[in-house]
Amino acid sequence: MTQSNPWLWDSEVILPRLIVTISCHDLGRHLGCYGAGSVNSPNLDALAHDGVRFDRAFCAAPQCSPSRAALATGRYPHSNGVMGLAHGNFGWDLHPEERHVASLLAAHGYRTNLFGLQHVTSDPARLGFDVIHGTGSGTEVSEAVARWCSSNRTPGSTYLEINLFEPHRPYDYGGVLPDDSRGVNIPGYLPEIDESRAEMAALQGAIKSTDRNIGRILNALDATGMMDEALILFTADHGIAMPRAKCTLYDPGIEIALIVRWPDGGVRPGTRSELIGNVDALPTLLESAGISAPHNLQGRSFLPLVQGRSYRPREAVYAEKTFHSYYDPMRAMRTERYKLIWNFESAFAVEVPGDVQRGAVFRSSPTRYSRDRAHAVELYDLEEDPLERDNLMDDSRYAEQLEQMGAHLHRWMSETRDPLLTGPIPSPHYRRLPSIPMSRTPPSG
Repeated sequence: MTQSNPWLWDSEVILPRLIVTISCHDLGRHLGCYGAGSVNSPNLDALAHDGVRFDRAFCAAPQCSPSRAALATGRYPHSNGVMGLAHGNFGWDLHPEERHVASLLAAHGYRTNLFGLQHVTSDPARLGFDVIHGTGSGTEVSEAVARWCSSNRTPGSTYLEINLFEPHRPYDYGGVLPDDSRGVNIPGYLPEIDESRAEMAALQGAIKSTDRNIGRILNALDATGMMDEALILFTADHGIAMPRAKCTLYDPGIEIALIVRWPDGGVRPGTRSELIGNVDALPTLLESAGISAPHNLQGRSFLPLVQGRSYRPREAVYAEKTFHSYYDPMRAMRTERYKLIWNFESAFAVEVPGDVQRGAVFRSSPTRYSRDRAHAVELYDLEEDPLERDNLMDDSRYAEQLEQMGAHLHRWMSETRDPLLTGPIPSPHYRRLPSIPMSRTPPSG
C-alpha cells in the first residue's frame, strides 16, 4: 500500500487497517451522551464513553446532500458542487473533478465498501467504492454489515462507509413505535405543546431503533477482533427534522454528533469543546492513514487534537445553505460566542422542509414559521442568547463585532470562490431548460 507522511506514536508507525465511518440522517446531537436524558441510545453512549466526543462539532450545511458532500470531500458545498439535494429532479452533483473519500483511500490500497445510502451523486459508481452493498432499512443495512464481518474476520486495509436512513422522517418507518419510557426531551426552540411531546417521542423511538442497529454493527466489528485497531468515526449529517432546526443555520440546524474511537492509534477517551467542522473529517482520516491530503481540501485534520499533540484550534466554523425546497441562499460564521448569518434573498423566517411541514408541530401554527424574514443580517450572542432569538444587528454595542465578523465571512467566501459573490446561482433544473428567447423590452402591464 502506497503511503506518505505517516505519523508516529511511541516511535512506531501505526496506521488503521480498518477505517469505519457511520452516519445517521437528521440526528443532530439528540443522544443521551449529549445530555438528552430521555433518549435511549446505550450503544452510541458507550461508543462515546470509549472514544472522543466532540461537543462543538458542526456541519457545513443543514441539509442532507450538501452536508454529506462536505463530509466526503473535505470541501464546502459551494466548492464541491452539491449546493442542494442530489436525488430526482433536484439534480445537484459533485463537480467532475471532485474526489470522494472512497476514491482517495482506494488509490492508496484500501478496499472500499459502501453500506446503505449515498446522497451526493446520481452516479454512485464514480465515488470510488469497490463494492456497493445496497440500501435498505437500518435493520437491513446492519445485517449486511454483520454478514460482511462474519466473512472478513481478518481483512486487509479496508474502508467501510455505513450510512443509515434513520432517524429521518417518517419516524414510524419499519414499524418503529414512539418512546417516552424516560419522558420526553423538548428542545428549547420548540413550543411546549402536546404536539411537540408527541413528535419528540416519535423521534426518540426512531433513535432508539437506530441505536439498536448501530449496536449490531459495532458488535459485528468487534467479532472481527479488530475493534481496538479500527478507527471508527460516527456522525450525523445535520440537525433534527424539526421546525427551526433542519434547513436553518441556527445551531439546531448545524449541530452534529461526532464521536471518534481508535485506541491503538493513541486516541484516548474524553470530550473536546474545540470548534470542529465536518469538512475536517476527511483530512483527519487521510492523516490517520498516512496519506498526504490533496492541496484543495478546505478542512483541517483534528487528529493531533485527539492524540494529545500540538493543535491550533479553529477560531470559527462556516456553514451555508443555497437550495433545499427552494432557493434560499445564506452563509454563516460561528465562533465560540457569536453567530453571523447573511441572508441573500427574501424568504420565510425559516424554511420548514416538506416532511417537517407534515408534522404536528408545524401544523399547530404554520404562521409561527411562515412569516416574512425580518432581516438580511443576523448577529447573535450565543452565550447570552443560546436560542438565537435576539438579533443584535442594530445594537450599536455590537457594531465592531458585526464589522469584524462580516469581514471574516466575506474573506471566507472569497477564498473558497463562493459563486454567490458574483450573483444568483442557477439550479440544475434551470440549466436543463431549453433556450428561451429573451425580449429586449419587459412585458407591459
